[in-house]
Amino acid sequence: MKKKTIVWALAAALLLPSTAGVAAEEARTIEDESIYDVLVDRYFNKQIQNDYDVDATDPGAFSGGDFSGMESEIAHVRDMGFTVLSMGPVFQTASYDGREVLDYGQLERHFGTVEEFQSLIDEVHESDMKAIVDLPTQEVSAEHIWAQENPDWFIENGDQTLSLDTGNEEVQQALIQMFVDFRDTYGIDGVRLQDSEELDPAFIENFSAAMKRQEGFYVLADAEMESRPAFDAVVQEGVEQTLRDSYRNFDQSLADIPELMQQTEGKLIRVDSLDGSRFTSDIVESRGYPPTRWRMLFAQLLTMPGIPVVQYGSETAMNGEALPESHQILDMAVEKELIDYITNLNSLRNSSEALRTGELEMLHEEEGWMVYKRSNEEEAWIIAINNSSGTKSHSLSPDIIGEGMELRGLFESDIVRPDEDGQYRLTLDRELVETYHITEKRGLNTAYIVTLGLMYLVFMGFLWVVWKKGKQRKADEAAKKNK
Repeated sequence: MKKKTIVWALAAALLLPSTAGVAAEEARTIEDESIYDVLVDRYFNKQIQNDYDVDATDPGAFSGGDFSGMESEIAHVRDMGFTVLSMGPVFQTASYDGREVLDYGQLERHFGTVEEFQSLIDEVHESDMKAIVDLPTQEVSAEHIWAQENPDWFIENGDQTLSLDTGNEEVQQALIQMFVDFRDTYGIDGVRLQDSEELDPAFIENFSAAMKRQEGFYVLADAEMESRPAFDAVVQEGVEQTLRDSYRNFDQSLADIPELMQQTEGKLIRVDSLDGSRFTSDIVESRGYPPTRWRMLFAQLLTMPGIPVVQYGSETAMNGEALPESHQILDMAVEKELIDYITNLNSLRNSSEALRTGELEMLHEEEGWMVYKRSNEEEAWIIAINNSSGTKSHSLSPDIIGEGMELRGLFESDIVRPDEDGQYRLTLDRELVETYHITEKRGLNTAYIVTLGLMYLVFMGFLWVVWKKGKQRKADEAAKKNK
């Protein structure tokens, strides 16, 4: 972790309210989660024993990523503050992305063994995260083991894949029994149904009821669709395209976002889905600067209502206009600035119930300049986003902030106090985001100063010890020469 991330975490710890950490101590609900979405084959290759016909130079072939590689690099996900690891399909498959399932009863041999998969799940739980997998049913391989025994269970797609007829009661029973056994065997925490909008409603209801016999188990939808009680969360319609259009470059209109944010509570929100192009390709097309554009978008995604789903590679600004180009191997040897930014935002979100589930109040939106408030009875935040090409200002009244209060920015270190008219004037330079904590007005932050003082003393003590040892070493060397 970089020095500035450590300093930010220290400052946040001093500024955050006393409710920080409550989410970790109490049982989390889906609204408390943030999801990191990955494909096993494209994450990290550790075991060469399972590299059957691997070709990392062919975008459409298996690249070698495996369960052991994911386990060995789980800190990458954990340290960014994500609470759920979504690892895609893991069953025996004819395709690197796991969609063309051959046998639900077997794990894909390219990914690893039963023992390695179980070890991965255990490590996810040790990291205080949850593990979910995808269940594909609508593009399975024509060589699926069930197709040989029960061809009437399937519908041909015309592209060498088959769709399971989830309206068939025998199919429903087989899928439910298979996944109940899978859940109980490995102790996973949830499932995301792929192509969920194409599934029979009765199947979804029955499948969800069976899965939820395990307390706290999540059943998620992967598509934009109307909310259904059987799902813990579905993808909010329009959120991906709206956010992409709004943040692909500066001076883009944010006018559609306020209405969208009124609809996203309890919904899955994403901007870089694994179904097609990457957001970076939109930025490049618009001649934008990817690191800045991604910072703006992540600030929006992790402070607005909803359950954020971040796809692997978004933290490295992965590019790609279509599959399989957009499913590149994750490159961890990159500049960490964007990763640190996600870490800071997730740290704030994980510590603040108001940012996860609090009320939303839109305060201002005009010409790429947006200000909104997230709050509950214990705490309140002001999020200011300047997506324009110039400096922007906006004044907030005491009715919004409160009497005798001040705004403390966590990213730009800005402190806003009332002016002579009692107004709180926010000013933000171009292409910047600030998250302000509303707190009681105070003078110098004694705890912060004391902490910095202690850090300084420790550092000076360290330098003194190094100097002392160096001096002693020189004295010992001189003594040896004189003998």
